[in-house]
Amino acid sequence: MKVQVQARNRAVQFGANPGESVLYAGLRNGFKLPYECATGTCGTCKAKLVSGDIDEHWPDAPGKKNLKLEQGEFLMCQCSARGELSIEVGAFLTDMEAGAVQPDHFKGTIRDTRQLTADVMSFSVALKEPCDFDAGQFVVLRCSGVEGYRGYSMVNFDRRAERLDFVIKKLSGGCLTEKLFRDNPDGMEVELFGPLGVATFYPEIDKNLLCIAGGSGIAGIMSILSRATDERYFAKHRGHVFFGVRTSEDVFFGEELEAFKAAAPDNLQIVIALSHMESVPGELQRRYPTLEFDTGWVHEVAGRYMQGSYENVMAYLAGPPPAVDASIRLLLLQARLTTDSIRYDKFS
Repeated sequence: MKVQVQARNRAVQFGANPGESVLYAGLRNGFKLPYECATGTCGTCKAKLVSGDIDEHWPDAPGKKNLKLEQGEFLMCQCSARGELSIEVGAFLTDMEAGAVQPDHFKGTIRDTRQLTADVMSFSVALKEPCDFDAGQFVVLRCSGVEGYRGYSMVNFDRRAERLDFVIKKLSGGCLTEKLFRDNPDGMEVELFGPLGVATFYPEIDKNLLCIAGGSGIAGIMSILSRATDERYFAKHRGHVFFGVRTSEDVFFGEELEAFKAAAPDNLQIVIALSHMESVPGELQRRYPTLEFDTGWVHEVAGRYMQGSYENVMAYLAGPPPAVDASIRLLLLQARLTTDSIRYDKFS
């Protein structure tokens, strides 16, 4: 099926598979259609129907709340073409950069689930075919019995990866997370699409790194640290990582973070912020002696530690939307960073 798209700067057309969302079809064909979450939550991928018919896969998608339905607006990530389709998008449309990993559909099987805290779990997806992705990217994932896709950042970084590692937080009312925590998901078949996202790290950026993450948002930061460590990036650059959790019982990836610190003891600082504790337990510091701990919201802790240290910085943000928004305000108002020095994906 042919989809024609009229953007602000150009018109393009591409083929879509039966039942494939318009957004995924466009990205798969190499066009940077507008999106953020790619799962129906944010509304960034809205378009206007000019001609043709569409099928809607999630009528109650939260991202529809600001659409002008009477004017034919719809979410490209939640609608597929029944036949030839003509649409308009209000954004400029560009091709993907040369060398960028082009998103596609692929499949895998969940393996090695592990409970990290009371409400955080890690698992891997063993892929049917190897795939590439860039450090900091995410994929969308779905399984039988749960409608729609959910977005998760990769924890690992590998070229021609045969498995993708994830960490997820249990959310009240979250259909997929409740299913994964309730059932034993090892052996569960899943469908994925990606890689996606703009919070990507490349060694060529040649800047000091500032990473601020809350909760399971640490996943993409772990991928960035993995590639930076492999490339010996911190031999020439500074790195500052701020990881926010609620209490000492919510700390995870401590051993993994200590391993990154051990690989760059002089140039990598890792601070864990405890938002719901008045003081840092001594036992926690003894357990992870090379990490630093403080109390307060993670963006506040980052602001205290980073005063006067924002020169030549690229910032990466991840976590719940309120934490990301607070960190953006910090970096724009206090640090005076420009928007092109701040990278994040908001897909919660």
